[in-house]
Amino acid sequence: QVQVVESGGGLVQAGGSLTLSCVASGSTFSTRDMGWYRQAPGKQRELVARITLGSSTNYADSVKGRFTIYRDNAKNNMYLQMNNLKPEDTAVYYCKVSMVTLSDYWGQGTQVTVSS
Repeated sequence: QVQVVESGGGLVQAGGSLTLSCVASGSTFSTRDMGWYRQAPGKQRELVARITLGSSTNYADSVKGRFTIYRDNAKNNMYLQMNNLKPEDTAVYYCKVSMVTLSDYWGQGTQVTVSS
């Protein structure tokens, strides 16, 4: 089993920055990809950014150039640096940990609110 905990959300003004953290614990030796997803009220959950074990990354078009995903494999941590935040970035942000066994584990989410 893998436990996933996100932190770092909060309320910020448009143009501000936040850094989200994701900590995976438990049976993490077979961790593969890690990713950040978000879900705004009334909308489907969507991919924000993803990073492979080898640190290859991909981003949603809406966050390219503003968000940076990175990970510390030794600590099984992952981060999302979010700059130039916009009101449309307001959502609950979730961390997903994908294993080589093809199992996925999700955290409970952290709220990000961007005021205009």
